[in-house]
Amino acid sequence: MSDAVRSRERLPIPDPVLPPATAVDVRDQQPQYEPVQPVRPPESSPNVVIVLIDDMGFGAPSAFGGPCQMPTAERLADNGLRYSRFHVTAICSPTRQALLTGRNHHSVGMGVTTEMASAVPGYNGIRPRSAATLAQVLRGNGYNTAAFGKWHQTPARDVSAAGPFDRWPTGEGFEKFYGFLCAEMNHWYPLLFDGTTPVEPSRRPEDGYHLSEDLVDHAIDWVRDQRSLKPDHPFFIYLPFGATHAPYHVPREYREKYRGKFDHGWDRQREITLQRQKELGVVPPDAELAPWAEGVPHWDELSPTEQRAAASLMELYAGFAEHTDDQVGRLVDTLEELGELDNTLFLYILGDNGASAEGGLGGTLNEHRFASGIPDSAEFILENEDALGDATTHAHYPVGWALAMNTPYQWTKQVASHFGGTRDGMVVHWPRGIAERGGVRHQFHHVIDVVPTVLEAAGIPHPVEVDGVAQKPIEGTSMLYSFNDADAPDRHTLQYFEMVGNRGIYHDGWMAVTRHGTPWEMVQGDQRRYFDDDEWELYDTRVDWTQAHDISAEHPGKLNELKQLFLIEASRYGVFPLDDRMTERENPKESGRLDLMGDRRSITFHAGAKRLTEETAPNVKNRSHSVTAVVDSDGAPEGVIVAQGGRFGGWSVYFHEGRLCYAYNYFGLEVHTARASAPLPPGRHEVRVDFAYHGGGVGKGGDVTLHVDGEKVGEVEVPKTIPYYFAFDETFDIGVDRATPVTDDYPVVDNAFTGTLEWVRVDLGDDLHHDAAVDRDRARFKAAHD
Repeated sequence: MSDAVRSRERLPIPDPVLPPATAVDVRDQQPQYEPVQPVRPPESSPNVVIVLIDDMGFGAPSAFGGPCQMPTAERLADNGLRYSRFHVTAICSPTRQALLTGRNHHSVGMGVTTEMASAVPGYNGIRPRSAATLAQVLRGNGYNTAAFGKWHQTPARDVSAAGPFDRWPTGEGFEKFYGFLCAEMNHWYPLLFDGTTPVEPSRRPEDGYHLSEDLVDHAIDWVRDQRSLKPDHPFFIYLPFGATHAPYHVPREYREKYRGKFDHGWDRQREITLQRQKELGVVPPDAELAPWAEGVPHWDELSPTEQRAAASLMELYAGFAEHTDDQVGRLVDTLEELGELDNTLFLYILGDNGASAEGGLGGTLNEHRFASGIPDSAEFILENEDALGDATTHAHYPVGWALAMNTPYQWTKQVASHFGGTRDGMVVHWPRGIAERGGVRHQFHHVIDVVPTVLEAAGIPHPVEVDGVAQKPIEGTSMLYSFNDADAPDRHTLQYFEMVGNRGIYHDGWMAVTRHGTPWEMVQGDQRRYFDDDEWELYDTRVDWTQAHDISAEHPGKLNELKQLFLIEASRYGVFPLDDRMTERENPKESGRLDLMGDRRSITFHAGAKRLTEETAPNVKNRSHSVTAVVDSDGAPEGVIVAQGGRFGGWSVYFHEGRLCYAYNYFGLEVHTARASAPLPPGRHEVRVDFAYHGGGVGKGGDVTLHVDGEKVGEVEVPKTIPYYFAFDETFDIGVDRATPVTDDYPVVDNAFTGTLEWVRVDLGDDLHHDAAVDRDRARFKAAHD
């Protein structure tokens, strides 16, 4: 092994040892000192760009035969390679952690999303320092590194102004970060971070703002700076979009391009897509459509109203996908203009999991509403059809479209047992490293293979030590062997899968799987599901590409062999103990993870307090609580004192026409408002809102009373409340309501309190989470959040 290679095995690379001074006068120094050179990658190292699309199935993008036109993906594929058997973990945070570390998701603590982390090592949401990220390794070898978009890997309790920031993007190897840390984001009014600083866009939707465009604008500016200032240094850009995850927010012209294009329905769309996939060669000529999911209606079983509502939501999604791909095209055009495209290893991963079924059988205008067991009717969706895609909607398409967007495979996001949840299209483009143009690669690969592929292409060894911490071995397999050898035999021959109890094991073409849950059944019964009761299926994917034929009855010995192999692999990588809880784990007390607020019953905020996520804000749900503030005003005050959530669910304490008010927004369906009987007199006052929870379970109502200087001035009854989560893409704000407004009493922006706000205190009553009635209701409210 050469000294050059050996020197890169421990990061950071040590500073050079300089000779001692040999003279008093610098002019007499021998030998003369030379400038210390910065660390540089090997000469042949390419630039690296990884683009990740959110919530897109294998059968959605046109580059893989789908109906969503994505010309940039097609352009890169036609001049590079399509990978037809590339796999992810079936849900977002785990895929992202695996992508950037080269290890299985349980090995790096991300067995589920950050908001559902527990104390169990494989599920605690904390990347071990023994698993350095790709960005840390590339930066340590002289790359400039930047990330733009959705992160969703930072432990939920750390997303506040108090940090710590070591597991934020800038603490995990990225010199530049611009984006968001949570599961999803409003694309019209996003709440973002520049590094670790909270920021909001200066432009608004009426000025042409859109988050996906903003992210690429920042990426383009950054790469132009790199080429201007360091043209001889390669760069690494990680661009994980918030699209196409709900909410589906897209300019109207993109939605209109698909008007009427899905009137034929999801059954026919599967047939059309499969035919196109065969023509592209991303599935074999004898591939069959996998079985349709039981309980999901076929298109001809829907009423005309239901068909139109479903088609409208799919038109919206397809426009969202095309708009996102157009932004990728702008980045590609910039790289080409700069002369960098040919020497950029560009990986375009078309999904972090399969298409999402979290919109339910009929689709929804508010996914959080559906996740709590409240579906939207087709009539209600059509009443709001004209608004689809704008800031007043938080839409998600129906399960039938999710199944169609996973053509030709079974099942959807969350279902790690079947390819509908785990197989996504990937395009690799690198003209200087790949001779073939428009090739298809059928080797089996997994998202953990990206890190070793990039390192091998860059000529950089995987370090044995980073920042003094010994590194765990990479668990992925480099794909580089397949770049210029279409017929190379598979090297990644063994891979386990697991997500919320859905399990699978792949070995040399055989695959044993067991589905534990149904992702769109948001309202579960009281019956506990036992893992031992799950039924295992067996597929020989060497002859059954799509998992269409369960042959477990014909090969019981092979099935048992693979079930044993799953136990071995699951034990090896920290999968046990299995945990199928969904909503329960969003409550830190239930999951066992640390909570920023802990057991504190009283929290005081100063007027300039930074925004907080739901995970770091005081938990006012399902309990009595009060909000007290001291304000000073010369005249009739306006604006927000404190707010949590927004248009799709939340609460707010504010002044309107000089009067103290409280609004509770129930999933965007009802807004209950208490108003003071008279405007606030000038001067300094203490205002207080008491919420007396009725109890008897989760999501129950409460009585609200308003007080000014200890005197009751208003009241309202809130008949029911949001039980588990207000929103992932909204925040807890002091002195303002960011993103969308809880109530129309104040505008979307420019709603800050006009007087002087001295402080705000939130006092929490007894926690009701362990009430027996609460436990029963929670079992009926298992909502799948991501």
